[in-house]
Amino acid sequence: MLPYSTLLSIDRQSSTPVYLQITNNMILQIKKGVIGAGTKLPGSRALSEQLQVHRKTVIKTYEELLTQGWIEQIPAKGTFVSKKLPEITPEKISSATNVPPAYPVQTGFRIESNTLLHRPIIKAGNLIGFDDGFPDVRLAPVEVLSRTYRTILQRSFQKKLLLYGETQGNPYLREVLADYLHQSRGLAISSNNICITRGSVMGIHLAAKIICKQGDKVIVADANYPAANMIFQQLGVQLLRVPVDEQGICVDSIETLCEEQSIRLLYITSHHHYPTTVTLSAERRIRLLQLASQYDFAILEDDYDYDFHYTSSPILPLASADTHGMVVYVGSLTKAIAPAFRVGYIVAPQNLIEEAGYLRRIIDRQGDLILEQAMAELIAEGELKRHLKKAQKLYHERRNFFCDLLENYFPESISFKVPEGGMAVWATFYQRHNLETLSLEAQKQGLLLGNGKNYDCNLQNMTRMGFASSNLEEIEQSIHLLQKVMA
Repeated sequence: MLPYSTLLSIDRQSSTPVYLQITNNMILQIKKGVIGAGTKLPGSRALSEQLQVHRKTVIKTYEELLTQGWIEQIPAKGTFVSKKLPEITPEKISSATNVPPAYPVQTGFRIESNTLLHRPIIKAGNLIGFDDGFPDVRLAPVEVLSRTYRTILQRSFQKKLLLYGETQGNPYLREVLADYLHQSRGLAISSNNICITRGSVMGIHLAAKIICKQGDKVIVADANYPAANMIFQQLGVQLLRVPVDEQGICVDSIETLCEEQSIRLLYITSHHHYPTTVTLSAERRIRLLQLASQYDFAILEDDYDYDFHYTSSPILPLASADTHGMVVYVGSLTKAIAPAFRVGYIVAPQNLIEEAGYLRRIIDRQGDLILEQAMAELIAEGELKRHLKKAQKLYHERRNFFCDLLENYFPESISFKVPEGGMAVWATFYQRHNLETLSLEAQKQGLLLGNGKNYDCNLQNMTRMGFASSNLEEIEQSIHLLQKVMA
């Protein structure tokens, strides 16, 4: 006889009726094949003795199983598991009975959990207000993109876009992107110098994995892009932090570190430093390239918010002046259009791009070839350029409006410098206002306000206040809510 007392375990402390516990355990064992179809079950008295329950409990269990079709009772012979089991699932027990789900909540074995990766992500939800500096998705050229998608899928050659493709990305997108980056950023490159990714974070991860090994020393700004820091720490490198001032990352501090120890990599957001929004000066860019060649370290340049500059023509990336192959350049079209369209890129000498393709193959085989084709056609047909021109004009207007309101309403509470570009203001709240407390209170009022804890640095009472994703009316509404919170 089967060990029913073991198979049909009962939790005497549970609020679930015992007969339902036995019923569901019986169904589970039948579905698993432990109690096979046609098996004769013990009589109600015998089973009640094994399970140490009242006989009426077993009778009630058998009645429930009979109703559901899991068992059949044959006069003068006994109770048997049905030879033709029901195809329906057993009735769900009400959540009020507090029955734990059939599928385990946790693994039965130890997992390697890395708390470095557990940093919370800012989610706006239904709140209005000041995000981290996101684009306004309402401006995205969705109709054009949808029309392009449809056209692509109707073409005779579309089948190859549904198959496996090159791990370095859609060849047409790489070709078009090479020309676009040459025109917009001065990068004298070909398609062989580009690997398409699903965003800049993937590009940073691939590049860092190829360049660094455990124990290497990597220089970052003392306030830096958290995702980049997490990637480096996950790889087991040692982070060396240097300050940032109004001209960007401090090159003198970098040189001092290079004189004292061997540096493998420098990571920078040169155009609009994250989170402070400052732009690295042309003089410091030249000096960084000289130091990279002199001390033999790589530069990982993140193209953060390059497309949105409001006061003058943007300074070209370090990669545009690199003649010794020391700079790896990563960027994304995500911020230019909308976060859902995951297309980014790595620009580097061909040997690194080939290695990136090999590494990407075991992480994410390839990207969305149809999306990549659509993005390529948006660029080739000038749609991306038109979209950026429209978005830049609106974001510029929103920046001015937002900064005017901040200055007028909070002259004694918040200090900031008007950013030359990007989608956010780096704001310092005066000490009498605790930013963490303000953030919690703002949330109660339906306002999103960062608490300053997401930047992996020791800077106090500072946060990014995004303006690009809100129209003028929404910005004004957010300012009035903030006024209420800070009153």
